[in-house]
Amino acid sequence: MATLVLDNGAYTAKIGYSLEKVSVIPNCQFRSKNSRLKTFTANQLDEIKDPSGLFYILPFQKGYLVNWDVQRKVWDHLFGKEMFKVEFADTSIIITEPYFNFTSIQESMNEILFEEYQFQSALRINAGSLSAHHSFHSKPSELCCLVVDSGFSFTHIVPYCRSKKLNHGIRRINVGGKLLTNHLKEIISYRQLHVMDETHVINQVKEDVCYVSQQFYKDMEIAQLRGEDNDLMRDYVLPDFSSIKKGFCKPREEMVFSGKYKTGEQILRLVNERFAVPETLFHPSDIGIQEMGIPEAIVDSVQSLPEEMQPHLYQNIVLTGGNTLFPGFRERLEAELRSLVPAHLPVSVFLPSNPVCYPWEGGKLLAHSPDYDEMVVTREEYEENGHCICEEKFDI
Repeated sequence: MATLVLDNGAYTAKIGYSLEKVSVIPNCQFRSKNSRLKTFTANQLDEIKDPSGLFYILPFQKGYLVNWDVQRKVWDHLFGKEMFKVEFADTSIIITEPYFNFTSIQESMNEILFEEYQFQSALRINAGSLSAHHSFHSKPSELCCLVVDSGFSFTHIVPYCRSKKLNHGIRRINVGGKLLTNHLKEIISYRQLHVMDETHVINQVKEDVCYVSQQFYKDMEIAQLRGEDNDLMRDYVLPDFSSIKKGFCKPREEMVFSGKYKTGEQILRLVNERFAVPETLFHPSDIGIQEMGIPEAIVDSVQSLPEEMQPHLYQNIVLTGGNTLFPGFRERLEAELRSLVPAHLPVSVFLPSNPVCYPWEGGKLLAHSPDYDEMVVTREEYEENGHCICEEKFDI
């Protein structure tokens, strides 16, 4: 019996059989500007000749799965003969869902998994629970862990004790990768070049040049210097999709500090945008979102829990999700927490080598754990008892 692990994120789906490697695939459909009628699904993105003005059709809105038509198309593609060739009748699936997911969405998902695809058995679980499972598996001596999952729609802070999720300690910050990309689009459109339609390109810019500043005000001063003294300035060459397929940063020695480039490439000059955009994760109030930043939210979450747990949580903080890949993210978070947490408590923040696939790897471990068969709901059980068996068994 094969087990398929699907970490169904709002931006990418991490999918693979529990005995194989993971694939990271865009969890959406695309339309491009010049072939309006054709819709591309998931990893067919590579077939689009000119991804400028790429239009995304996302199954998730504000972190919840609302557009089932798109999600079905993506799943049909993933499970179908081009990709994973799933034999539903003898496949078990581990699939992730958001925290505090709505009952109506859960019921739709049960119906699709058991009635349409007819999987042999299914386990619906939060991505954070998989990360916690992974963390407890690699450090069996730890009692508690705090998962910080900073993804496309939200950042969640979720405490776990002995692999049980502590619901009243969960905190959500409404800042995710989508908001950061949109904010960067707005800044660039206002200052240099109208890029409001270029989500795909600017998302790449964000991933290539943004970083988390360790000393925000000091970096701001450097950003105001002119010419070569400004070592934060980067010139980003935008793709034209004929000779330049993918944007890139100009090497320092090729940068022209005064005057124009002779080469005719389209250039974005980025200075304080590089660190002012990810700063939103630490200070959402900078752009008018009246919420705590990640460090304060972690402290708030931990302080709502019993005192004897608190030291264990501070010394086992696990970072997952794409935003944790910004250079300097872990160091800044650790430094800010250090200044907020009582001095006698040690603080340790762990960034896995691949924070995007960390929950998937946790799902892979879970699929081979001895308790796995106890956790799933089989198709027979579902047909006999309906949704209520899923509610009983899944800790959501």
